[in-house]
Amino acid sequence: MSRKFYITTPIYYVNAHPHIGHAYTTIACDMIARRHRMLGDETFFLTGTDEHGQKIERAAQAAGKTPQQYADEISAEFRQLWKRMGITNDDFIRTTEDRHKKRVQELFRTIRDNGYIYKGTYTGQYCVSDELYVDGAQPGDPCPTCGRITETVHEENYFFKLSAFQEKLLDLYTNPDFIRPETRRNEVNSFVRSGLRDLSVSRSTFTWGIPVPDDPKQVIYVWLDALANYITAIGYGSKHAAAQAAFKKFWPADVHMIGKEIVRFHCVYWPAFLLAAGLQLPKAIVAHGWLLFEESKMSKSRGNIVRTETILDVLGADALRYFLLREVVFGQDGSFSFDALVQRYNSDLANGLGNLASRTLTMINYYFKGEVPYPSHAAARTTADDAIAETASKTIREFGTLFDQFQFSRALETAWALVAAVDKYIVDNEPWALGEKNDEQNRARLATVLYTAAEALRIATALAHPVIPESTAKIWAQMGLGDIKKLALNELAWGQLRLGTKLGEVQPVFPRADKSAIERMQKMEDERRGAPVAATQAVAETPSLSAQGPANPAIQAAAPAANNKISIDDFAKVELRVGLVKVAERVPKSDKLLRLEVDIGSEVRQVLAGIAEAYAPETLVGRKVVIVANLAPRKLRGMESNGMIVAASLEDGKPVLAGFLEDVPVGARLK
Repeated sequence: MSRKFYITTPIYYVNAHPHIGHAYTTIACDMIARRHRMLGDETFFLTGTDEHGQKIERAAQAAGKTPQQYADEISAEFRQLWKRMGITNDDFIRTTEDRHKKRVQELFRTIRDNGYIYKGTYTGQYCVSDELYVDGAQPGDPCPTCGRITETVHEENYFFKLSAFQEKLLDLYTNPDFIRPETRRNEVNSFVRSGLRDLSVSRSTFTWGIPVPDDPKQVIYVWLDALANYITAIGYGSKHAAAQAAFKKFWPADVHMIGKEIVRFHCVYWPAFLLAAGLQLPKAIVAHGWLLFEESKMSKSRGNIVRTETILDVLGADALRYFLLREVVFGQDGSFSFDALVQRYNSDLANGLGNLASRTLTMINYYFKGEVPYPSHAAARTTADDAIAETASKTIREFGTLFDQFQFSRALETAWALVAAVDKYIVDNEPWALGEKNDEQNRARLATVLYTAAEALRIATALAHPVIPESTAKIWAQMGLGDIKKLALNELAWGQLRLGTKLGEVQPVFPRADKSAIERMQKMEDERRGAPVAATQAVAETPSLSAQGPANPAIQAAAPAANNKISIDDFAKVELRVGLVKVAERVPKSDKLLRLEVDIGSEVRQVLAGIAEAYAPETLVGRKVVIVANLAPRKLRGMESNGMIVAASLEDGKPVLAGFLEDVPVGARLK
């Protein structure tokens, strides 16, 4: 019998356009849902929009629209964004849908009929922005959540007997798994211990909401309305057999994922409503922190939100997904900046997983005609191979444990430690050197090294798929493994990569991002906010000395006089270093360019070289070259070239790479 798994985001309030703060919660839930599907669980992932309340009514009026028109527009933006990001939600609930309205009214009736709702009068302070009754506040006091001035409200309303559930809630909080992290559980526990007052669950001073059953002059309090989506979306209150079966199958939810600012509503009001209705409680409520930009929470009022589309346009969805889940410790506040995003993208994706995939698969293509090799005898194995296998098996176990504990950053750190270990393994075992020796022993050793690297790459890719689904699907296909979504993650183990697997076409998955990516994203956000944008100067770029000679304006301006003589001081400014080509591949849609990753001792550089017509990429892997190491970066075809490869130019224009007869250490400086 398969397991069932039900996960929800909060439904997003349509008072603002979506930004990466909203995307953060949705990405986390999407990642969890994807992983559970790969584990074989029958998974239901819900998100949606919360569209009622006084705040929406006022916002629509200010925009010259009806509340429904206003809600339709913003809700559509959320749906379109999730579709563009590849979010795999199974349903999108809107609180203005008839199915939701009718089922919320059924919930209200049930709670009322069970004796937990009565009519009374409320006089006190109310925060329209947070739709929150602020107990103990005086006229003119700010809201403790958002800081806006509260409004005085005097209404005849229906009240929910929240006070009757104080002890039951405190007993509930003794379960450490119900509210995570511990800081949020302690916060809620303290609030409830301070005493609970009955809660107004209807409003009569505006009309944009769901009418109270049998009393249409009242509308149901927006938080009772909104919270009920978790059960209305899967069939609660429906008279249809299929909907009733879905509710029975998936409720209670396994995880409600929320932002920390709405913990009280989810951990106090929601369980009390469910208890009053005689329904089961969700298994876990997990609260994450805020994304801070310029040290403040992103919000429309502060004008510091970052649109998700900006990042999608420049780096793609996987870059954002990986950054948020690796950089931010889940449950805590995290800082966001474009600089940090690009740095993490380059270090972990371009230079990490992407580099491992490119170098490993390129060498298998070159040395074994694109088929996964395996040694013909055990003598080709060493303890280094066994160490990688052991590290990979340990990573599978630790990754799953950390993931299930919502420690996403640590789980990814573990997976990328495997990537780093395999990179070091490749450098230490020098498969390019083994490939130069055509005897049986070295050939068997080469097969072992490349199989070991490829199998570790397979495991790292499988673990990372829920986090970066688009990129890992490409790597999986390049490895000749088909559709990664069909992988049974619960069966993942070392040694499952089959001998002779035919690789697909190997292409770069993570093009390295340069400084211009940061500038583009910042410019897009500045233009949206109406801030002045500094003018940028286009600079001519060249991939390598071997392609067409130096086109750097600074070099041309400092060109020697007519006698073509330069001083020793001028020559000393050029830093020439010995580099080792680790990865070589063609640049898409270019006949002349190769993308090289060159180890110069202190770091690995990406260099674009116009030598594709003279050198096949597979012949360059493991070759030592001369690189101009202190040349300013240049951009070509959207990729950064960080240095130049030195070559001679023959009369027919064919380049010939400079090299060495003696063995010269990588990183050595030419003088």
